[in-house]
Amino acid sequence: MSRRILILVGHPDPSPDRFGGALASAYADAAVKAGHTVKRVDLGAMDVPYLLRQSEFEQGQPPAEIRALQQNIEWAEHIVLLFPLWLGGVPAKLKALLEQVFRGGFGFSIGERGWISKLKGRSARLVVTMGMPGPVFRLVFGAHGLKAIEKGVLMLAGVRPIRSSIIGGVESIGPAGRARWLARMRALGAKAA
Repeated sequence: MSRRILILVGHPDPSPDRFGGALASAYADAAVKAGHTVKRVDLGAMDVPYLLRQSEFEQGQPPAEIRALQQNIEWAEHIVLLFPLWLGGVPAKLKALLEQVFRGGFGFSIGERGWISKLKGRSARLVVTMGMPGPVFRLVFGAHGLKAIEKGVLMLAGVRPIRSSIIGGVESIGPAGRARWLARMRALGAKAA
């Protein structure tokens, strides 16, 4: 069954030699070959202003480039977010992007009786790359940088299921390790998983 997939490459560096970009391309290529429709957005190519006040988050309007991304999120049935782990979390520019996207009640709003999810019916895959070993990230650090996106953003918006792929030791896995991960991304892309 064909799905509409949005791939968001969350690395702030637009350099084409980033491994996250290669992972995104492997996923996208396999998804298209399997009959899925794919749109890709690269954070490194975007101009993302930072929010400075609570009032901006609650009531302000995002720039046109962010509104276009919101439309892509509404269009998508499956969202793939790839990002590097920096200081235990997402890079600042990706955090700024998420704040811009989810401002003004997009995705979810908080009311007197809790939150109202607005993106139900979508699934997601989070792909995080990091220098430390993946098990250390999960067991020692509790995968907090991943959970912040899973629970603090996507779960509130009603996105489910949310699956993750943790690529640890990205600098030390070598060409064979990278090839294995690219093959995994192609397999996931073909299934839109």
